[in-house]
Amino acid sequence: MKYYLGRVNSSGHGMPNNRAKEARLYHQAADQGHAAAQNAIGTYYNHGIAVEQDKREAARYYRLAAEQGDVLSQLYSGELFLEEAAAGRALLAEPGEAGQLLAQATQ
Repeated sequence: MKYYLGRVNSSGHGMPNNRAKEARLYHQAADQGHAAAQNAIGTYYNHGIAVEQDKREAARYYRLAAEQGDVLSQLYSGELFLEEAAAGRALLAEPGEAGQLLAQATQ
């Protein structure tokens, strides 16, 4: 339910857009195990939308959703891991994991 309230809020349907409220709702739903919400809050952390930018926290939420089979999260986490590794900021202990996540996303 929290995820859908966040979606309604982010779309502006029926209420003014409030990014901080969206982030809170997505965060609550993500912590309850909702994969799409985990992807959404991961994106907020990745880009610093209504929360302080935190690539590690983004990776954590993307990974949780990816483990549930969320294809976008598999793609986003693979991309994030590769981007951070290219910038010298490895988020993974196992470098091959980024490729595995990207491969999963294409299946």
